[in-house]
Amino acid sequence: MAAEREHEHVRVAVIGSGFGGLGAAVRLRRAGVTDFVVLERREAVGGTWHDNTYPGCACDVPSHLYSFSFAPNPEWPRNFSGQEHIRAYLERVADTFGLRQHIRFNSEVELMSWDPEELHWTITTGQGRQLTADFVVSATGPLSDAKIPEIPGLEGFGGKVFHTAQWDHDYDLRGKRVAVIGTGASAIQVVPAIQPYVEKLTLFQRTPAWVMPRADRKITRLEKLLHSKVPATRYLRRQLLWGIRELQVSAFAKHPNVLGLLEKLASSHMKRSVKDAGLRRKLTPEYRIGCKRILLSNNYYPALAEPNVDLVASGLKEVRGNTLVASDGSEAEVDAIVFGTGFHVTDMPIAHRVKGADGMTLAEKWTGGMEALRGCSASGFPNFMTVIGPNTGLGNSSMILIIEAQLNYMIDYVKKLDALGGKVALDARPEAVNAWNAHIQDRMRRSVWNTGCDSWYLDANGRNTTVWPGTTAEFRNVTKEVRLEEYEVRRAAAQGSAASSRTTVTGAAGRGSATAAFHAAEEG
Repeated sequence: MAAEREHEHVRVAVIGSGFGGLGAAVRLRRAGVTDFVVLERREAVGGTWHDNTYPGCACDVPSHLYSFSFAPNPEWPRNFSGQEHIRAYLERVADTFGLRQHIRFNSEVELMSWDPEELHWTITTGQGRQLTADFVVSATGPLSDAKIPEIPGLEGFGGKVFHTAQWDHDYDLRGKRVAVIGTGASAIQVVPAIQPYVEKLTLFQRTPAWVMPRADRKITRLEKLLHSKVPATRYLRRQLLWGIRELQVSAFAKHPNVLGLLEKLASSHMKRSVKDAGLRRKLTPEYRIGCKRILLSNNYYPALAEPNVDLVASGLKEVRGNTLVASDGSEAEVDAIVFGTGFHVTDMPIAHRVKGADGMTLAEKWTGGMEALRGCSASGFPNFMTVIGPNTGLGNSSMILIIEAQLNYMIDYVKKLDALGGKVALDARPEAVNAWNAHIQDRMRRSVWNTGCDSWYLDANGRNTTVWPGTTAEFRNVTKEVRLEEYEVRRAAAQGSAASSRTTVTGAAGRGSATAAFHAAEEG
């Protein structure tokens, strides 16, 4: 079997088995496509929910909205479920839909190259195995590769160092002096989880975050029974959660000045837990709420107010032995460093491993910033699409809604290839990608995400290549079908020819098709 797989060809290859990859596998099977594989670098499914096992790890989106519409879960234990419950849910999805027969575990993609003559992708995995695929779906996700900043002297630190996404459960933090670097979504969960049993916790805060109350509670047995026996109640709960978040989008995307009320609520939330006025000043952001990700927590502020916690309102500058030195000159002697510094979001490592039609990697193509038609297709990379690609992120709702919309696009992509017939590929036209991206960036100018703060939404050039500046309903509308006029159709060359032929399909939408479609979505 191993020898056969060395020269295996599949219709579709999916990279990753998190929400995006498993969702793609389910949708392919339901569409009658069974000739596909899912390449997963770990030994189990789950993606970021497999990797992130740090204390306190949980989702900040309500459970009944953070699940597939085609795989509802009436048994969620809490309004905001923890990592172990989300991972268990994904394991059940893999089992329920018979996906394991398609998954290749411990198969990290090392290189993927487009063959312009054969019109397929050649994929090399970590074991040196190769396979080819007509169509590739990259579902590696933006929260897959931990990011640790380069800190002078870090290599000489005598204690323990790890990232929240690579938690070392064999190292006991009890009674230790621990430094946590960063105040993002992971850090505000870790801090209250470890504060009670460490000797001293020093939190290095480069920029304070806006933190809102977390409406979390156990879901009662009666609720679970009702959702199980009367599915309409489960659906109504999901729709209510979705609708509230859709109504919030206008404030974030068009009218950020109205967000002052949220800032007052966040400030009141802080005052209830932090009595020290000096500490409150350190914790109060100077940017508009929503510019950076809004965090949810009921125990973060109380933890910071405990006597064994020291907040350093400055970033980590250097490490001298076991002494950490902040940018403001303050020092802390610690035994362990925990980095809560996020992920490679705007510079995804997978982009360095994908070579397109002209031999350039996706990372080289994106030197000026990530961009893809409808968040899915990059020009020069035929029959390749990303799930949770450029400008598909959300600041206030569930990414599962975006994923499912992109999976609609994926299925229509495959159907279009079948309808065109023969050996064929679709390559996004540069002008279509440019028109789409220009409109996204133009609309972004009005949003709260571009009001001046330094967030992980922005790339090295200061462009917001991460967030979708609209509702999930809008996104579902603009990804409901593949518009052939936005693609060049490539066909296999006749026998004896050295190159594939190229056909440009034009339509009523013409050069401005992406922009026209976006306006149509806004109006419809």
